[in-house]
Amino acid sequence: MATIAAASYAPGKAQSGLWSWITTVDHKRIGVLYGATAMFWFLVGGLEAVLIRIQLMKPGNTFISADVFNQMFTMHATTMIFLAVMPLSAAFFNFIVPLQIGARDVAFPRLNALSYWIYFFGAIFINLGWFLGGNSAAGWFGYSNLTGIAYSPKAEIAMGPLHILVNGVDFWAIGLQILGIASLAAGFNFIVTILNMRAPGMKLMRMPPFTWMTLVTSFLIIFAFPVITVALILLQFDRFTGTNFYVPDGGADPLLWQHLFWLFGHPEVYILILPAMGVISEVLPTFSRKPLFGYPVVVYSGIFIAFMGWGVWSHHMFSVGLGPLADSFFAITTMLIAIPTGVKIFNWIATMWGGRIELRTPMLFAIGFIGLFTMGGLSGFMHASPPSDLQQTDTYFIVAHIHYVLFGGAIFGLFAGIYYWFPKITGRMLDETLGQIHFWLTFVAMNVTFFPMHFVGMLGMPRRVYTYAPNMGFTEMNWLSTIGAFGIAIGMLFFLANILKSLRGGKVAGNDPWGGASLEWAIPSPPPVHNFGTIPTVHSLDPLWHKESRDAALRCNEVSEHIHMPPNSYWPIVAALGINMLLSGMVFGWFIGIPGLLLMVLGIYKWAFEPCH
Repeated sequence: MATIAAASYAPGKAQSGLWSWITTVDHKRIGVLYGATAMFWFLVGGLEAVLIRIQLMKPGNTFISADVFNQMFTMHATTMIFLAVMPLSAAFFNFIVPLQIGARDVAFPRLNALSYWIYFFGAIFINLGWFLGGNSAAGWFGYSNLTGIAYSPKAEIAMGPLHILVNGVDFWAIGLQILGIASLAAGFNFIVTILNMRAPGMKLMRMPPFTWMTLVTSFLIIFAFPVITVALILLQFDRFTGTNFYVPDGGADPLLWQHLFWLFGHPEVYILILPAMGVISEVLPTFSRKPLFGYPVVVYSGIFIAFMGWGVWSHHMFSVGLGPLADSFFAITTMLIAIPTGVKIFNWIATMWGGRIELRTPMLFAIGFIGLFTMGGLSGFMHASPPSDLQQTDTYFIVAHIHYVLFGGAIFGLFAGIYYWFPKITGRMLDETLGQIHFWLTFVAMNVTFFPMHFVGMLGMPRRVYTYAPNMGFTEMNWLSTIGAFGIAIGMLFFLANILKSLRGGKVAGNDPWGGASLEWAIPSPPPVHNFGTIPTVHSLDPLWHKESRDAALRCNEVSEHIHMPPNSYWPIVAALGINMLLSGMVFGWFIGIPGLLLMVLGIYKWAFEPCH
């Protein structure tokens, strides 16, 4: 419980200053840290995307070299998936979920802080290759044998008096291991929090849909990340000790990596999209002024998507020759998983049907999510057929599909969440005019960028090529896609301007500016350190939309009991730094790894015996 190792807390007092942020274990502050850090890496990933598009704007371009281009598309995908979209979801998990379930914090506050700081240092480590000889150029999927020593050899890099043998693949592989530790820590924390710390009366089928999708996503994380961990450990053995887990000359089968990676990689798609689906299921009812249509079906379809996600991985491998039996099985499962996804879309449409719709910025992003994600799902459904997939695989048709799913889906869903919960997080409203400009610029530019890729893909333009000949018919479509990418970047400038304007002097939000139905809207904006003066009792699914539940929920601001809150601690950041140094010692040597081990042990020991007050 959050009250373990707790300190007395006087309601109304909040700490300030940089040190208070470094040592915080408050779930809300950690959510803000996750969000700010993830947004920084989102901008970095966007810059990488713009550089890729500039290179492909015209045939025979020499804006960047082939090797740098390979590093760009590898790190663009890695950054967006592991450093931006997942942590942005984690930001909402941290800030919103305890408020929605009527808790004062997560189950393990210091573990929560540890998770953030491991992510923070791991994100820096995985990008060190930009400054130390180059990053991985093997693609975000890291197929062997591209990641093997033969095709990604180590080179000697001078660091002052030190000389190390390293390749960008090493930073990539070890960095993903570090980030996986952060994800696993967070996943276990949210499962325990949601299952054990719900307010009285909040049965599982009274939980808000976002909390449900957080729970489902957390289970996916704790089962999926060990798979990629095993794959990366085997890769590290090949690269650091000369084993042959993926080397054909040593009797291995490189397809082992593909099976392990995609057994993780396809549940990972749902780790990215299910939180956005949860956000949409919160935003649509609020701005339609009616409850979510078919709430149980929305919940069960999310669970079914997560379950089925484990049975579709080899549709990424139809081109490797698995045989008719395996191809038929994975084709059928890929078609079946479209059913619960389609069910959700019809539930969302039915929620809007007959409602008093308010087209505020969060609602616009939510509706945009439905349209764009549907388009991505339709192109994805084509890949369920092996003959069709064989024509489309490794072409820009796939690039178009994945961006409609992850940009038009996950990113649009998360932007809906940012605009929806920003008033609760900061106490200030975002500017509606700037928000709508951001939406329309992004919506139009997104389609201008990625829709032409369907056509160049069907014309035969392969993925991961840094240039092309002028007589292939790709020029005009690539030019259009590059213009669209600049449009997305301009839209982001409006978004950043909106954030700065709001933080400096935005309209005061109040407790419930949207008229929302769940518990987070019953308390002040931003919430006090203790969240709830009195833990509320829940009587219905939408407590603020039912009189009895609303009256009970609003009484939660009355401080009628002695409140204990977990004290700040700097040992999580010490332990996180030690863990990062220990693993990075595989690249830099024992003089980094051994001090990291000692620092990690010290941090965990001091953490375990930290005084309660």
